[in-house]
Order: sequence, then structure tokens, then C-alpha cells
Amino acid sequence: MPLSEFSLIERFFARRARRGPQRAVLGIGDDCALIAPAAGEVLAVSTDMLVEGRHFLPNADPLALGHKTLAVNLSDLAAMGAKPRAFTLALALESPREAWLEAFAEGLFALADRYDCELIGGDTTRGPLNLCVTVFGDVPAQAALRRDGARDGDDVWVSGTLGDARAGLGLMRAEWDASLFDERERASLHEALDRPEPRIALGLALRGLAHAALDVSDGLAGDLLHILERSRMRADVDVDAVPRSQALRKLPLDVQRQCALAGGDDYELIFTAPPHARDAILDAGARAQVAVTRIGTITALRHATDEPAITWRDASHAQLSLTLHGFDHFDAN
Repeated sequence: MPLSEFSLIERFFARRARRGPQRAVLGIGDDCALIAPAAGEVLAVSTDMLVEGRHFLPNADPLALGHKTLAVNLSDLAAMGAKPRAFTLALALESPREAWLEAFAEGLFALADRYDCELIGGDTTRGPLNLCVTVFGDVPAQAALRRDGARDGDDVWVSGTLGDARAGLGLMRAEWDASLFDERERASLHEALDRPEPRIALGLALRGLAHAALDVSDGLAGDLLHILERSRMRADVDVDAVPRSQALRKLPLDVQRQCALAGGDDYELIFTAPPHARDAILDAGARAQVAVTRIGTITALRHATDEPAITWRDASHAQLSLTLHGFDHFDAN
């Protein structure tokens, strides 16, 4: 007997949700969920949509896709310094394939359980595969890491390494020779693309230290510019300081730079902080068990007519002429 909408929800999602922590006032099973922030805190809310053919390939592993569907949303909470609380899931799929749903739910709930993040509602319908999560987190209002807080003289930092997800996509598309990498490196690049790790612990550790932050989802070039535009600042970035994995360094230098600076799908944190906080930032990274690297400096706009922009430099401080753009969902390419 084929799965109905409600039997699908009950079997693969509602039943699993009830096994975890019940932190909502009212969860799955009513017209609306009811949630309340912790005392003295506000709710941080974010929504991300993953569309087959645009954000993932049709043959994507459903276990990894379940992980990534929630991970990209938890990454937004990390960028705000928020602690995960709950999420909703809206799912459109052509047909209710039981093996696919079982694997997808396993990947989704494995990550949700790690962060005590409760599924509290959502929707299912028939249509092209489309995954939409809205996530809720708690953060003290004055501790939220916003985009508009960068200050003149701040350091620019980034977590982890950048560019591996784009390199992994390039491997899948056969854009470069797979024999450049050993088996471990190929697996690492694919893992970066398929199973990004939300930097929740780092986001929490940066409360009171960072002035501004966001996650690198559309590429460093585009995402750093978001901070600059909201903060009305400029930035100088040392391209050679941008952290890259040993696997990525096997590609030609121009390809490395494109992947690391404009590749997207990294879900690392980029943030600004005052120079006097450098030791505390390094300690925060150590406590969160993720490397943090200083890659540049924030500078004030000199004239009222100046526009926020990034100046790219190499290790010798020579200015580079690079054409870089972040990912655009409406770009035909």
C-alpha cells in the first residue's frame, strides 16, 4: 500500500521527533507549533531551501542530504552566536520512496540529535524534490553576532579551510583530473561538499568577542561583502593567508583562488574582531576544536561617496586584480 502524506510524516519524521528532547511548548500534531525563547534571550530564526539540480545533484546520497539540509540552517544560527532549539521541515518529492526517506531521515535526525534541535512541524507535498527548513535558536539580544557590527581596524577571521566543497563539486563534474588526489583526499573533498559541519560551538564561543559575523555559504568574496555593505566599511584581504587544505593546494593557483574565494558551500564562519582579542579568538577556536585564521583588516570608508569593497592582496601586500563573485541563485550559469 503506497504511503499517504500523513503516514509518511508519522513514520519517518513525527515518530523520530518524539524520541528526542521535547523543548517546544507544543510540537508536531497541531496547526502550529508553540515555542518560547529562554528567559532573557530572543529567538534567532532562519530559513534555507535546497532545490534538486540547483543545490544538489539528482543522485545525491539521501543520508548525506538529510545531514546537509539541516546543517546549512544550523550554520546560520552559528553565524549569529545562537544555540539551536527547534526546526520545521517542508518537503516536496515526486514519489514517497521508502528507502530514500529512511536514509534522509537518518541523516537529518543524527545531526538534530547532536545539537538537541527538535523537529516541531512542517509540511509534505508532491512535486520536484525541494527541501526547506526553518530553524530556531536562542541568543541574548546584545550578544547576537550581526552583519552590521564591523569596525575600523578590526581583524578579519575565517574558520576551517575554504574551497574544498567547490573542489569536491569539480571532481564530481570531472572539471579536473581526479588522479591529482589520493583516495583520502578525494573522500575529504566529497565530504566537504556533502556533509558540511555547522560551527555552532565556535559561534557560541565568539559571543562578546566578535563584532560581526556570517557563514560562508555563497563564497568568501560575496559573503564578506555582505558584512562590508551592512557595516559601511572596506576590507583588505591577504589572499595567501586564506586557509586551504593540502588537497586543494594540488590544483593550479588560479583554480585554488577561485575555489577558496568564490566557490561557496563551505559553511565556515567569517567574522571581524578587534586586534586586542586575538589571543581570545585563538582560544575560542581551540575550545571549539576548529582552526581560526586571520586573513585581513577592516578599514573605514574615506569619503562619503566611497562604496564598500574588498581589496585583494598577496603575501607581499601587492594588490591583485581578481574578478570574483559570490554564488547567485538566479545566475543562469
